[in-house]
Amino acid sequence: MKALWIIMAVLIVLLQARLWAGEGSYAQVWQIQDQIDQQQAANAKLAARNEELFAEVANLSDGKRAIEERARTNLGMVRDGETFFLVVDSP
Repeated sequence: MKALWIIMAVLIVLLQARLWAGEGSYAQVWQIQDQIDQQQAANAKLAARNEELFAEVANLSDGKRAIEERARTNLGMVRDGETFFLVVDSP
């Protein structure tokens, strides 16, 4: 009878060891959950950036004012009759 109890105790310890340290263990599940949380945070940042880009594309496709503003700031566009002044800061 004592041998049966010892065998059962050993089996319980082995099953517990696999639960805490083996493949599919709690530690591995926690690690994977952390990776999932990090990926979801990165996805949320990218989704916000995509929304900004979609809004910018919609703005550019709807009106000429947005395109003109872009051309003025990025390309230095000047209309006929306008005078362009370049102010340079001295170092």
